[in-house]
Amino acid sequence: MTTLRGPVLIVGTGLLGTSIALACRRAGIDALLSDLAPEHVRTASGLGAGRPVAPDDSPQLVVVAVPPDHLGASVTRALLETDAVVTDVGSVKTRPLGEVAAAVGAEQLVRYVGSHPMAGSERSGPLAASAALFDGRPWAVTAHATSGVEATALVEALAAVCGAAVVRLTPEEHDQAVARTSHLPHLLSVLMAGQLAEAPGAHLALSGQGVRDVTRVAGSDPVLWQQIVEANADAVLAQLGQVRVRLDDLMAAIGAGRRGDLGALLDRGVAGTLAIPGKHGGPVRATASVFVSVPDHPGELARLFADAGASKVNIEDVHIDHDPARDTGLVELLVAEGSAEQLATSLESRGWVTHR
Repeated sequence: MTTLRGPVLIVGTGLLGTSIALACRRAGIDALLSDLAPEHVRTASGLGAGRPVAPDDSPQLVVVAVPPDHLGASVTRALLETDAVVTDVGSVKTRPLGEVAAAVGAEQLVRYVGSHPMAGSERSGPLAASAALFDGRPWAVTAHATSGVEATALVEALAAVCGAAVVRLTPEEHDQAVARTSHLPHLLSVLMAGQLAEAPGAHLALSGQGVRDVTRVAGSDPVLWQQIVEANADAVLAQLGQVRVRLDDLMAAIGAGRRGDLGALLDRGVAGTLAIPGKHGGPVRATASVFVSVPDHPGELARLFADAGASKVNIEDVHIDHDPARDTGLVELLVAEGSAEQLATSLESRGWVTHR
């Protein structure tokens, strides 16, 4: 069994790199830090993520956590300058692999295994990092045809140390998967948010939680997303092409008043939401909602959750809606179908205002 003993060298101390370093330190593994921005290393070190790498350090594993444009060169440098196993945590796998394979020999390439933790945030930088960022999250390990068995096992051990669940994919499978589940949703969110950029104020006053949900990820770093999309252009274009066909179908159905065709497209959307894995990776369970008006004061959410716990009803999920015209938040508590009445009645008995 391959054991991750360390030290682990983190190249790039942004959100992902610093979070990996913090998770390693949580497990008692030494983390070495490197970044072109010295202030990022100082910040990450101050957070307890490790110490700056020294010239005589000999890492067991190098984790490259740099922007997509620099992945290939950074992985190549790590393979040529160390004897360590090297992985990266970039969101695209095929293009960096091609760049690395063209720059190193077979004896170095065997030590490279790409990977990609499916975790992140709209925030960036070391101050946004957390040792718990990857807990329970999928972590794709994308061994290529000549990746060494022990090298692959070491990268999987890193994912386990970080609390993640390993998903084994080829680089090509990975890029197709993220185009569908990450890159396409981001671009559609961007297009939707762009429709709001010059909207009249009276229109924006009607904004509800739905538009916030759809546009949330559009606020991410545009420079980073240019690199991601360009690096995975073929897979992204294939997904966009399929959406374009569906959009044409939707416009034709609406324009011709074909309610049956429109209903079929709406039903397809429902089927897609049900296809997304539910809690703990299981099937989506039927839920019901209880809406609770919550004053916007410190401690109110904690009081609500304590009272919900006293009801003996398990909360499946939580959403919070903030409308411009309300000085209270509307908290949606999702519970198993059939439990909503018990929860609402219990909360009302404790003074909460609920809405079915």
